[in-house]
Amino acid sequence: MAVKIKLKRLGKIRSPHYRIVVADSRTRRDGRAIEEIGLYHPVQNPSRIEVNAERVAYWLSVGAQPTEPVLAILKKTGDWQKFKGEPAPAPLLQPAEKTVRPSFEALGGEENKGEAITQKKKAEKKDEAAAESSSAESTEA
Repeated sequence: MAVKIKLKRLGKIRSPHYRIVVADSRTRRDGRAIEEIGLYHPVQNPSRIEVNAERVAYWLSVGAQPTEPVLAILKKTGDWQKFKGEPAPAPLLQPAEKTVRPSFEALGGEENKGEAITQKKKAEKKDEAAAESSSAESTEA
């Protein structure tokens, strides 16, 4: 009997999460599993990966073959390198803290607070009309 370490899909349509399971290679993707050895939640930021390293090492030592997605996960966690006797990978990166951008009030200071930079168009039209009427009166006189 060939044994595989594969992903078992759970969750809603657009929010999948997986369990890393050991199962017979002939069973369907979400079918009966021999043992559950980890979790993988790709939607979370950063992705949540939990693997029972002791059980993974046991199943790899007795001949279980990981599928390609599981192999990628095991390489990220370092369990595959430990099994093969290779050096461990760099630790998984945590997301950087978001920098807080300064607010408009902090940039502008007190002198520009609440004032518009450009005048409103209606005010400009009234000023132009008043200027035209005053220039017309001065030319008539």
